[in-house]
Amino acid sequence: MTDEAAVTHDPNNPPIIVAVDGSANSYQAVGWAAVEADLRRCPLHIITSYAIPTARVPVTSLGTAELAWVRADGRRVLTEASAIARHSASGDTVVTTELIFDPIVATLIGRSRHARLVVVGNRGRGAIRRAVLGSVSTSLTRHAHCPVVVVHDMPETDPTAEHRPIVVGVDGSANSMPAVAMAFEQASRRKVGLIAVHAWSDTTGWDLPVIGWEALHETQEALLAESLAGFAEQFPEVSVERVVACDTPVRALLEHAEGAQLIVVGSHGRGGFAGMTLGSTSTALLHLAECPVLVVRES
Repeated sequence: MTDEAAVTHDPNNPPIIVAVDGSANSYQAVGWAAVEADLRRCPLHIITSYAIPTARVPVTSLGTAELAWVRADGRRVLTEASAIARHSASGDTVVTTELIFDPIVATLIGRSRHARLVVVGNRGRGAIRRAVLGSVSTSLTRHAHCPVVVVHDMPETDPTAEHRPIVVGVDGSANSMPAVAMAFEQASRRKVGLIAVHAWSDTTGWDLPVIGWEALHETQEALLAESLAGFAEQFPEVSVERVVACDTPVRALLEHAEGAQLIVVGSHGRGGFAGMTLGSTSTALLHLAECPVLVVRES
C-alpha cells in the first residue's frame, strides 16, 4: 500500500532506488545513491516503509491518530532524505519519494526488476548494536534482480575519497565477469583507477610452497589478463593495476579496499553453483569492508 500516487519512471532511464528508515546509516546510503544518480544522469527514488513485520494486525488496523502519526513520521524521514539527496547531487537530478506500508524487503526485491541499482545501509535502526549486517541488506544482496550497493557507516563521498580507486575481485569464472564490467564502468564514470585483484588460494599466503611458485604465479597472471581482456580497449581511460595474490580472496580484497572508495564483487565466484544466492567472499566483504560494497549478480 502506498501513501501517495505511484511514481512513474521512464523505462529507458530506470532509477536508482535507495531505502531509508530514519537511521544515520540509511541517510548515508541516500547521500551515496544521490552522487551515483548524478554520475549516471538518472532519477533517484527514495522509499521508506512503516510496515510492522512483527505485528499481529496490519498497520491499516491502527487507529486514526496512530496512523496519522506513522504517516507524518514517514514524511519527515522522506523530507530529510530528500534534502540530503539534493545537497549531494546536482540540481539536474530528479529526486522522488515514496512512503509505503508494505514490507520493505519484498517491495525492494520487486522494484529491483526495473531499477539500475538498489542502495541500502548495512544496518538500520531496527538492528541490534552488535549486528553488522541488517536483515534488509542481507535479503537484498541474496535475492535482488539488479546490482545492490551496501553502504557502511562511512560512505566516503568526501572530496578526498572521490580520487580513490575502485577495487574489483576477479576469479576467472563467468560469475565474476559482470562485476568486472561494472567495475570498469564505475572507474570510467568516476575518473579513477581500477585495482583488479585475483586471489587464487583458499588458504593464507604463508603456506605458499616455494617449488613451482614462479610458474604458478605466471599462470594466475595469465588468467587475470584473460579475464580483463577487451575491457582495456573498451575503457582506455581507466588505469588498471593488476594484483595476483596467493591468499584468500577476502583477505586480498580487504587489504586493497583500505584505500578504495568502492569494492565490486560478483554474487558468487568459482566455488558457486547454479541457483546459489550469495557466495562466501561477497558475504564476508559485506560484513568486514568499511567502504561501500557493490554486489553484481550474473545476468
